Amino acid sequence: MTPDDGYWMDRALGQARLAAERGEVPIGCLIVREGEVLGSAHDGKELFKDPTAHAEILALRQAAHRTGDWRLDGADLYVTLEPCPMCAGALVHARIARLVFGARNPRWGACSGDLDLVRHPRFNHRMEVVEGVRAEECADLLRRTFRQWRSEG
Repeated sequence: MTPDDGYWMDRALGQARLAAERGEVPIGCLIVREGEVLGSAHDGKELFKDPTAHAEILALRQAAHRTGDWRLDGADLYVTLEPCPMCAGALVHARIARLVFGARNPRWGACSGDLDLVRHPRFNHRMEVVEGVRAEECADLLRRTFRQWRSEG
């Protein structure tokens, strides 16, 4: 963990809060290289009516567009919830150097435990993984949002 990880995760949490306000699952993501934000997004499945519009995918698209390259060598990705298999695969393809996530995702997570796709030995790229940064805040936002949705509905 670096001293800046908490700062960048706070920014990802800001994206997650925006998602909740907009009726999306409250997951936020930031891609940072050398102190510069290359991409910033939150889940957008409802807005875009797109099952692939996860925060990580949208942030990767922004970063690739901004840099003019799909290879994001040297970039760190901060996300409030452990990435799913689809997103984990995209992180590997994009050559993300470091993944920092908040809360674990026991159902769909693919970056820790038994299903660790981002460090799988068969792939040509593996990344450093830091988990648990602002984990309780990230998990609490998800719990509160889902509790609110259930009570409304």
